[in-house]
Amino acid sequence: MSLQTQIMDEIKNAMKAKDTVALEALRAVKSELLLASTASGSKEDLSEEDEIKLLQRLVKTRKESARIFTEQNRPDLAEPELAQVAVIEKFLPAQLSEEEVEAVVAKIIAETGASGIASMGKVMGLASAQLGGTAEGKTISTIVKKLLS
Repeated sequence: MSLQTQIMDEIKNAMKAKDTVALEALRAVKSELLLASTASGSKEDLSEEDEIKLLQRLVKTRKESARIFTEQNRPDLAEPELAQVAVIEKFLPAQLSEEEVEAVVAKIIAETGASGIASMGKVMGLASAQLGGTAEGKTISTIVKKLLS
């Protein structure tokens, strides 16, 4: 089942349940999917990889907003953002733990023979491609820096 179909089904369920937070998050995802598919100008659907990147971007935006609201002592605004994150994350593949990401990055470093922070770009590229949507870029970057320094 495509992501758009899943989103539409969940929107219907959220409407029936009168879940405004989920409905808002799902409508935002639907909007972004529509914008992304029409922006390319092609009639083809987005690839699964593009869909995952789009969902990750939406989650990252909401987490950042929640962090800012929390810093400004506005938990009333931060809570809905975090609730939307939970709704959107249902459509993402399961995220790897830091230990699992570290094991994959260590393996990549061993295979490429990378050493020093100068090799970070090379390792990041390979790690990002291999880990795909299963780990955040920030987590990968932090672990690569730690292992290369």
